[in-house]
Amino acid sequence: MLLSKLFIPITKDLPAEAKIKSHQLMLRTGMIRQSSAGIYSWLPLGFKIMKKIEQIVREEQNNVGAQEMLMPTIQSADIWKESGRYDDYGEEMLRISDRQKREMLYGPTNEEQITEIFRSSVKSYKLLPQIFYHIQWKFRDELRPRFGVMRCREFYMKDAYSFDLSENEAVLSYNKMFYAYLKTFQRLGLKSIPMKADTGPIGGDLSHEFIILADTGESKIFADKRIFDVPIDEYKNNESSLKKMRNDFSKFYAVTDDKFKTEDFNKNVKKEDQIQTKGIEVGHIFYFGDKYSKPMNCSVDTKDGKKTFVKMGSYGIGVSRLVAAIIEAKYLNEKMKWPKSVSPFDVVIIPSINKNDNSNIDKAKKVYKELKTNGIDVLLDDVEENISNKFKKHDLLGIPYQIIIGSKATKDQFEFKEIDKDSQMLDLNKIIKLLKN
Repeated sequence: MLLSKLFIPITKDLPAEAKIKSHQLMLRTGMIRQSSAGIYSWLPLGFKIMKKIEQIVREEQNNVGAQEMLMPTIQSADIWKESGRYDDYGEEMLRISDRQKREMLYGPTNEEQITEIFRSSVKSYKLLPQIFYHIQWKFRDELRPRFGVMRCREFYMKDAYSFDLSENEAVLSYNKMFYAYLKTFQRLGLKSIPMKADTGPIGGDLSHEFIILADTGESKIFADKRIFDVPIDEYKNNESSLKKMRNDFSKFYAVTDDKFKTEDFNKNVKKEDQIQTKGIEVGHIFYFGDKYSKPMNCSVDTKDGKKTFVKMGSYGIGVSRLVAAIIEAKYLNEKMKWPKSVSPFDVVIIPSINKNDNSNIDKAKKVYKELKTNGIDVLLDDVEENISNKFKKHDLLGIPYQIIIGSKATKDQFEFKEIDKDSQMLDLNKIIKLLKN
């Protein structure tokens, strides 16, 4: 992609309404544009990053056997009344009516919708267990939307739902999602801590939030620092390994402020191992048994001919929120460095352009063509601009690798640089090999 053709409305001034670094950077680099309070348009740069995050989330869901589907954004109020949540959910729910005066709502979550789908289609234990997920826009009418896409009203979310015959089998589904979440955040370059948490309006009695450390986080967290050393890569997607994983994490105290008790903290964690800080919630999983299946009469026939209400769990990841969360975790000293897995481009070519000398831009175009031929997603900064301004701009954009074509470049070698590391002179074949690896 040529930078001159990329729609990326960069602004020099810091937006007054942006209070945290992710909101500031996303507006400055033209990733998003506010449409109304708490509602944003996703522009090409931001949308590309979000779709890469979405794909990683999708792959890890598929890896634990979840099946993708798509449910509507607009739901009937009837199924919410059936579950008893229509009046309980509060003013965050956007309630609407169609032209036939039927009560509808813009879905804040999908427990009722998926339960209605399941109960009308599955009647026998033989089809259990099942885990379904979809990635869809949600709406929650936040009283005070703030911090950009971190706490907004319309957001892009992966939500999954498990259906099991017994509590033991349901816990296995829960553990699979626990594992999938750890692997997802690891691939996004984030170190997440699973923490026991309240279930809120979702309900149930087993819940974990996945938190990444960040000074701008809204969640206060209290943890044993040794939880960071639990070896995620050692676990496998099988029952015994998943059980061991949960046990290993459960050994260490880690809670959000709604579960925190000073006496328990001091009793279970040595002073030198205590962490008290802030974090950002990037995922939340719940097990709630028959909270929805019972009032909605979602049952299956068991092997002995009896009926039983299925046991359910739900599992959410804020895909759009993760874009901001990664920025909060990675942005440092006026520089952004996207993890390679979600970077909008693999590499950017930055030539020093002189109006009276086309040699650098000509070299850049040849390098650009060769990289594209090798399947590398490359951005060429072909804009006539002072080279120091280009460096500042690309420090903000955060593409992790740069090929600089200026005074140091020769016919066969170019300055290759990873953000926050020293540059080195390499030939093009070596650069291609490094980028592909």
